[in-house]
Amino acid sequence: MAYFDNIKLEKGMYGEGGRSFTDILEELDPSENYRNTQLEGLDAYQRQLKRFDIKVGGAMSDTVSKFFQTGDSAALFPEYVSRAVKQGMERADILSDIVAAKTVIDGLDYRSVVSAPTEDDKSLKPVAEGAYLPRTNVRSSDHLVKLQKRGRMLVASYEAVKFQKLDLFTVTLRQIGAYIARQQLTDAVNVIINGDESNSAADTVSTASAGDVVYEDLIKLWSELSPYELNTMLAPTAAMTKLLSMSEMKDAKAGLDFHGSGRMITPLGAKLLHVPGISGNKIIGLDKNCALEMVQSGGIIMDHDKLIDRQLERTAISCITGFAKIFPDSSKVLTY
Repeated sequence: MAYFDNIKLEKGMYGEGGRSFTDILEELDPSENYRNTQLEGLDAYQRQLKRFDIKVGGAMSDTVSKFFQTGDSAALFPEYVSRAVKQGMERADILSDIVAAKTVIDGLDYRSVVSAPTEDDKSLKPVAEGAYLPRTNVRSSDHLVKLQKRGRMLVASYEAVKFQKLDLFTVTLRQIGAYIARQQLTDAVNVIINGDESNSAADTVSTASAGDVVYEDLIKLWSELSPYELNTMLAPTAAMTKLLSMSEMKDAKAGLDFHGSGRMITPLGAKLLHVPGISGNKIIGLDKNCALEMVQSGGIIMDHDKLIDRQLERTAISCITGFAKIFPDSSKVLTY
């Protein structure tokens, strides 16, 4: 058993067999060994930060230069960058509210499964004795999921940031993560509306009056989505204004509930999400439990050697993701 204060750290620990830096540290220094100790609750990476007395947050956070005091501590820097970017992605995350499944692959080629049941398939009819049960066909997609690489280039010399507090530098990295998350959301919305490589574009539902949305239009969207559940709605800024301005959204009793509990009334009980990137007069309604699959190739990608050896000089931070529809008719687009 290795202890956290005598583990040899090196850049070769990154990208080893598809495992993360923290995964490898956990194998060498399992967290379960620290139960009922002062270090309980810290993961293997956080124990390494404690080993080198590196404080990455708070008013007393260290400067970037603290990572590069020794060769071992320098090997911790890429994981710090990766974690800060992930925090930014999580803070700007909407994908978890619209994705039914997330698949992580170790490569660039992935073929999803697809099921397009007919109306007859969706009804479970009585089966006579000895008769065959109705079938739901699930098959491999005819097309690979299109993966997109999204990221930002971090351009900064070590001299420019070495005396910068890590707490402040983390803000910049989180913002990069937020940029990536927003672009991934745009990719997901594009697949919902226009379909994936199998051309499964969402059916459109038109409003009664062009250019306007009334409550009856939302009921129509709800009924068109049946037998799927309308539990999530995506709307750009202009459409959000129209939805929240409906008289049904201003109910006095609902307003009291909002003031008392913070729960905002939403159309038909569906979760209403603001997505400024939706173009045109569109509102998306979907069943988040079966509409979309997110495919991700690995995790946050960056040049670990450059971060350790050259210390920040033009480092690309990116993530490769793609989206595929699972049940194509579990999402509809309301156009007005």
